[in-house]
Amino acid sequence: MNLKHCRLLVTPTSYGKNDARLKTELEMQVGEVIYNPTGKPLTSAEVGQLLPGIDGYIAGLDGIDANALKSADKLKVIARYGVGVDNVDLAEAQKKGIVVTNTPGANSVSVAELALGLILALARQIPEAVEAVHQGKWPRYSGTSLEGKTIGILGLGAIGKQFARRLSGFDCKIMAFDPFADALFAKDNHIELAPLDDVRAKSDFLSLHLPLLPETRGIVNGNFLSKMKKGSFLINTSRGEVVDEDALLHAIQSGHIKGAGLDAFITEPPDPMNQLLTLPQVIATPHLGAQTDGATSNMGWLAMRDCLAVLKNDKATFRVV
Repeated sequence: MNLKHCRLLVTPTSYGKNDARLKTELEMQVGEVIYNPTGKPLTSAEVGQLLPGIDGYIAGLDGIDANALKSADKLKVIARYGVGVDNVDLAEAQKKGIVVTNTPGANSVSVAELALGLILALARQIPEAVEAVHQGKWPRYSGTSLEGKTIGILGLGAIGKQFARRLSGFDCKIMAFDPFADALFAKDNHIELAPLDDVRAKSDFLSLHLPLLPETRGIVNGNFLSKMKKGSFLINTSRGEVVDEDALLHAIQSGHIKGAGLDAFITEPPDPMNQLLTLPQVIATPHLGAQTDGATSNMGWLAMRDCLAVLKNDKATFRVV
């Protein structure tokens, strides 16, 4: 296909934000580029309104379900700007002959850095301390040291590995559970691979790096939390849907879980009345794990290259379906 005849839809709001070449190069190669008109992830209805006449789609966290794809009369490729494809109806895309790609590993370092940042902020009560000083107070908080503690990792994929590497200088014990764990990586990085029950029971900090799958949806429920070490912390920089928020609220209020760092929620943005947001023991961030200059540029280049490759009838590097 002649790229100059192609119309592309690009919805990630950070696309080209830190590297203007992403926009200029894309606009030079194709006939027309339509950018996100809302400044936020699109709903299924909004996607459906924009897809007619679109050949290629570089997609953010939009709702791309069967209803959205009904109007995809020319669409050949959905290039997900990120790793997760749970917002994309893969079966419907495959039925319509639409190639779906993603960008594995592009944001691994950035998400891992945020997970570590949340652990440190929880351990030393940094947000509370900052707010207190701004209010003219000078409190003495008793923090938690990472030295000698056990850090548990659920999901030792690309992000989990980067996270483990960054823990190596803290003199802590690292445990991990992953059904498909890289045993050689674990050995080289002094990670103890163990069953899920052992990791959650022994971890002072438990960090989730899980894909959203039927078997992981809601996995962190009341029963799961009750089996975590008393006084431990939970960190989630993966998907909001893996955590039962009501169960987590109860576990923190009861004192069994000491606190949580959450970069993802079931509903985003979360309802301002969400009770988790009222707890000082909860540090909440607006799903910004991948929002760094390095990650957004990496995701942009990978998504663009695969999108254009499919339109040119070439092979995509990171094809999902």
